Amino acid sequence: MRKVPSHLGIIVDGNRRWAKAKGLPTIEGHRRGLENVKNIGKWCRQKGVKILTLFAFSTENWKRPKAEVNYLMRLLKQALSGKNLQEINKDNIQVKIIGQREKLSPQLQKAIEKAEGLTQHNKSGVLNIAVSYGGRAEIVEAIKKCLQKSPLSKINERLINQNLWTAGEPDPDLIIRTGGEQRMSNFLLWQAAYTELYFSKKYWPEFTEEDLDEALANYTQRQRRFGE
Repeated sequence: MRKVPSHLGIIVDGNRRWAKAKGLPTIEGHRRGLENVKNIGKWCRQKGVKILTLFAFSTENWKRPKAEVNYLMRLLKQALSGKNLQEINKDNIQVKIIGQREKLSPQLQKAIEKAEGLTQHNKSGVLNIAVSYGGRAEIVEAIKKCLQKSPLSKINERLINQNLWTAGEPDPDLIIRTGGEQRMSNFLLWQAAYTELYFSKKYWPEFTEEDLDEALANYTQRQRRFGE
């Protein structure tokens, strides 16, 4: 029986380069990228992945042109509202947003609260969406929370784990990055200490179920070691 990662992380990269290669506006790349997010959620459920964490918008992405950032925020709000949210809830998936929520608009924060509230008791799987997310920022925030609760001498890995934005979840077994780049880009830095990595040359909008199967097959062939 083929082993499947219980927790899969994906760095969804290449929307803008895909659009440029096709002679399309940048926003079309992001729109198509959102469509593929819907696809990947379905494919992962069918293959037995229990937790899916998608890197949608980084702390560094705020430096992009304002019009592009605004469009991405509207796309996210759309993904968490209306029919999209109803389908997620129908599939019994719990939605969580990880990242610096205070930097998001009040309207988007409200949509996030509604999506998380509606799906909080769902049991078939978890969808984490990393928005205004940075691994270093997450670690800093976790340490601050630890210091508020415990003396410095009592802070250890277990306590830091309990104060991460992903608290209560297992570390990712596999992280896939699309778009051809081979780096982590500040994604799940603490959690990925022993995570297997897979890099795809495909831009995110063109990443298919067959590409996912190839990544999972590659993962199956690996013998995971944890410093042993």
